[in-house]
Amino acid sequence: MVICPDYPHLCASVSVCGVLDTESDDARPGRLVLLLWPSIVRTRSIPLSSPVLEPAAQAFVEATANPPYLFDLGPVDGRKTVDEVQSPEIEVPGTEKESLGAVTVFRPTGVAGPLPVVLYIHGAGWVFGNDHTHDRLARELALGVGAAVVFVNYSLSPEARYPVATDENYAALRWVAEHGAEHGLDPARIAVAGDSVGGNMTASLTLTAKERGDVRLAGQVLFYPVTDASFDTGSYHQFAEGYFLRRDAMQWFWDQYTTSEEQRAEITASPLRATAEQLAGLPPALVITAEADVLRDEGEAYAAKLREAGVPVTAVRYLGVIHDFVMLNALRDTHAAGAAIAQAVAFLRGVLAQP
Repeated sequence: MVICPDYPHLCASVSVCGVLDTESDDARPGRLVLLLWPSIVRTRSIPLSSPVLEPAAQAFVEATANPPYLFDLGPVDGRKTVDEVQSPEIEVPGTEKESLGAVTVFRPTGVAGPLPVVLYIHGAGWVFGNDHTHDRLARELALGVGAAVVFVNYSLSPEARYPVATDENYAALRWVAEHGAEHGLDPARIAVAGDSVGGNMTASLTLTAKERGDVRLAGQVLFYPVTDASFDTGSYHQFAEGYFLRRDAMQWFWDQYTTSEEQRAEITASPLRATAEQLAGLPPALVITAEADVLRDEGEAYAAKLREAGVPVTAVRYLGVIHDFVMLNALRDTHAAGAAIAQAVAFLRGVLAQP
């Protein structure tokens, strides 16, 4: 008789799950022996369906469903709108903020240095974003990791086009390595992190650091990163509209950054196009993606390519949320945002631990 009293979840997916063992010396009434024969295992067919979003994510999607969209507003008015969406700032007690011109440094209050460093490169389409829009996230990382978050105030597009921002990000990294000790920073313990296009430029920075060999990086965190100037993945089509970040919006963002196909093909613009040889030896990576996001598939493809190149990678897709779920204050209380930030904190603490 085929039974499965203790493993009903397995019975749901295999044709024969187990039989009573009545012949072994230690047989007990009802003892189950699993028989998972490869030739007879059948999995349920699960049809592609719309994601079930967390309530806050669903509310945000509905609130941003109708035009004008951010890219309709243009750079100047769009920047004001993004700032307003992130206002007022969420207070994170136990942190402090210091502006040093090209960078803003977030630290835990009262912690003696030298502190390990998380160089943070912000997202928002290369066009928007600043140390106000990412204030809460930067403070949470600083407090959780016990590190100084050095937030790069790179020049925005379209006023500054590729590769200006990537050059500025690397200059900020060199500043930490060469002058960080003067500001209570530990240049021997540097990790990098970024969200969306910031994830793109974080990946770019790790490739440049490997090529130049002048700064050692302990790890990298990529939140839902842009990794390729292509708009034809499955997630790009599935979530082309109706899930906050639209396909046509990403096309517009790329146009503000660079319209040159030659530049878009460079690995510092489209890191997914890097070879395994170019990716080999990059620092350990945590790649976080969102279920309902046009960028999901390219982020996961980049994680897979890093893994193929021998880079230690943890890649996690968070269900029930949309693009920017870690950064948006309106989504901070989602289960996914809390878990993703906690995971990033744990990862960064690990790679930045004293050797």
